[in-house]
Amino acid sequence: MNASASYRYVVRCGLNRAIFSMQSKTQQNRGDQVIARSNRGFELGEVLCEITDQNQSSTENLPSGSIQRAASPTDLATSAQWKKQAIQEAAESQSIVDSLGLPMQIVEIERIIGGELITVFFTAADRIDFRELVKKLASKFQARIEMRQIGARDEAKLLGGYGDCGRPLCCSGHLHEMPPVSMRMAKLQKATLDPNKLSGRCGRLKCCLRYENDHYEELAAKLPPAGSEILTREGRARVLNVELLAQQMLVATEDNRRILITPEECLSVIKRGPEFS
Repeated sequence: MNASASYRYVVRCGLNRAIFSMQSKTQQNRGDQVIARSNRGFELGEVLCEITDQNQSSTENLPSGSIQRAASPTDLATSAQWKKQAIQEAAESQSIVDSLGLPMQIVEIERIIGGELITVFFTAADRIDFRELVKKLASKFQARIEMRQIGARDEAKLLGGYGDCGRPLCCSGHLHEMPPVSMRMAKLQKATLDPNKLSGRCGRLKCCLRYENDHYEELAAKLPPAGSEILTREGRARVLNVELLAQQMLVATEDNRRILITPEECLSVIKRGPEFS
């Protein structure tokens, strides 16, 4: 093997499951635990896949880093021990927060492999002046402190759990980006509009509403929305309802008949009805 050979992999690191494009001098396999150097320092990472000509374009905007070596049993044991300690450290940090009267809630604490950096994830309604808190935490844990304010979606991602589908939360599994989800997507897919059933563990709209949205948008573009006035072979008609997946419209004709027609039977749109919003 050429000693100067270099490989590139997609690597997932940290509690927030950040995704990196990383170089490696040795070949890796999917699922390998490695010690990676990221913008935070040395940390434990998991190899997801090799970067090839086929997937290179989708990885161009990922932050870069490098794989230093395979994670040793000692590295894995240390990481597991720090995860256990993090529960107690989070409780101790919250006690300090309460003593300072700061309106914030500690969600999770994470140490990277070197132990020199502790990231404190917290939620708060407003911006917090945590300078005094950082001093006290740095003194207590003898490490550099990084404070990171997160939202409801990020909190669910860190804490994990299961969704209504019975599977692990998407945000704590395969999603590394969480694009916005809108009520329009639910209306377009004719999902229930009950907020309790549309909301995930984070209290926000479920991420899975976005998965098929592009397909629904494509189908919706082929049909005039409900309320449209159209011209058909039967004459003028008004669209009462649309079935996107079946690609059919229920229309009312001028002689008060209700019939199902396909997009091909719509000769023209006289007046377009309101779109989903």
